[in-house]
Amino acid sequence: MSVSSSGSAAYSGSLEGSNAQRGLWSSRFAFILAATGSAVGLGNIWKFPYVTGENGGGAFVLVYLLCIAIIGIPIMMAEVMIGRRGGHSPVNSIKAIAQRDGLNPAWKLVGAVGILAGFLILSFYSVIGGWAISYVGTTASGQLSGQTADAVGAIFSGLLSNPGTLLLWHTVFMALVMLVVAKGVRSGLERAVSILMPALFVLLLIVVGYAMTTGHFGQAAAFLFQPDFSKLTTSGVLVALGHAFFTLSLGMAVMMAYGSYLPKKISIAKTSITVSVIDTGVALLAGLAIFPIVFANGLEPGAGPGLIFQTLPLAFGQMPMGSLFGTLFFVLLIFAAWTSGISLLEPIVEWLEEQKGMNRTVSTLGAGVVCWALGIASILSLNLWADFAPLGFIPMLEGKTIFDLLDFFTANILLPLGGLLVALMAGWVMSKPAMEKELALSPGTFNLWFVTVRFITPIAVGVVFIYNLM
Repeated sequence: MSVSSSGSAAYSGSLEGSNAQRGLWSSRFAFILAATGSAVGLGNIWKFPYVTGENGGGAFVLVYLLCIAIIGIPIMMAEVMIGRRGGHSPVNSIKAIAQRDGLNPAWKLVGAVGILAGFLILSFYSVIGGWAISYVGTTASGQLSGQTADAVGAIFSGLLSNPGTLLLWHTVFMALVMLVVAKGVRSGLERAVSILMPALFVLLLIVVGYAMTTGHFGQAAAFLFQPDFSKLTTSGVLVALGHAFFTLSLGMAVMMAYGSYLPKKISIAKTSITVSVIDTGVALLAGLAIFPIVFANGLEPGAGPGLIFQTLPLAFGQMPMGSLFGTLFFVLLIFAAWTSGISLLEPIVEWLEEQKGMNRTVSTLGAGVVCWALGIASILSLNLWADFAPLGFIPMLEGKTIFDLLDFFTANILLPLGGLLVALMAGWVMSKPAMEKELALSPGTFNLWFVTVRFITPIAVGVVFIYNLM
């Protein structure tokens, strides 16, 4: 599947058929599995339940669904289109499009912003993936059985305070990601997601089935699907918009990279909508898996980031067969994090193959090791460097550790900026006839997408961007 290694020659010619000699997804279903694997991650199973709990439930979910439809899908279509039309890594795809359409070559920075965002996210995402690996053993061994809230909290605190243990599991997680990416598109990415994604869905359905036996499934469904707008704040609306953006892997060059492997005959619109629907379905199923357990044990749905690693383990420790279903849940979390981690590493590996002439194995090893090393700083910021706030002299960043800064900088600056630039590029700069040809939509549907990505999406993302900075 090796990409051309001839440097600039890989993207200096015509865009027509530019990805014909590269590794391609074998089918539309393979792309859907891969893109869904990227989108379905910690954002769905770790973050969505707790932000829903923090923001009142049903009304937040409704706004989130609207944001997926109005903001998420149009930007995903734009990113996949840019990737397929360019036929190379995100940076070189945009460079090729700029050459073809007579655009300012500085637009290639859109791809660079996305690659940087994904790389930085993976460095600390791998640390969190390591927590999930650690909790499989903790849960399976019965350490959580019958424990009090303080004892469960102490287990999590003990994990975070031990840099050696965190480094071990961070290394294991990153090695799993690198192993898949090094094998290329069909032998690595496609084969991995064809196993991991069905397994993830089966595990999720098993946990949902178990949640239905708690006697609080109806309460959880009402919490998720009965809107109470009195509980929704302006902040909640912006959180919903920001999370819709994050959960679809937008603004981090992933969909451009995956789109570059998409055969021309496959519909970008249909696949983007399908991926968005499946991703949203997984988030809602995660809510239906988690909230019945939370309500059955008298716990707080708005427990925040600790919902998965402190609140749920307390519940698993109190319930019949809790060790079994707790173990299944954390295996599910690993699978979700793994498929997303693969997609975060792919854009920079693809770029190294093209730009530096490296083969797939060497580029994966180089990028993966640097990302792993950066993750060590996040690990140390949870314990030995917990009081070190590198940018604490800036009021809005006061008290933020390296881990916090990476999370803040990517989620609040790089991702919205990347998405905003993609919308501006597609809505205002790229050749409209070329986009019509690439998307192959009916005139009315194309115009609806074009107006949305030109006016509505930039305003919405811009508002979130400014709000996050404030």
